[in-house]
Amino acid sequence: MGDYGGGGGGGGGGGDRGGRPSGNRFGGRKRFLFRRRKYCKFCENKAVYIDYKDLKTLQNYTPERSKILPRRISGNCAKHQRELMRAIKRARMIALLPFTCD
Repeated sequence: MGDYGGGGGGGGGGGDRGGRPSGNRFGGRKRFLFRRRKYCKFCENKAVYIDYKDLKTLQNYTPERSKILPRRISGNCAKHQRELMRAIKRARMIALLPFTCD
């Protein structure tokens, strides 16, 4: 078998995949923006229950396309994200929130 260069399995080798050079388009180094850590607003407020009738709170977690925001965007913990999902679905079933954005 011939040696095709690179290492590992298939698909070529080497660290750089070609294409663009490293750094930004102005030739400098990449700057990493400091992002504030997201936190669960329900844990901070010691919320006992996420109410499906509290439309103002629920609408903060459903953008104009009426999809439920994921945890990585909303910053909620797993427990409160599940409760929020249930509350939004209950509000949709009794027509307090829309299913779609029509």
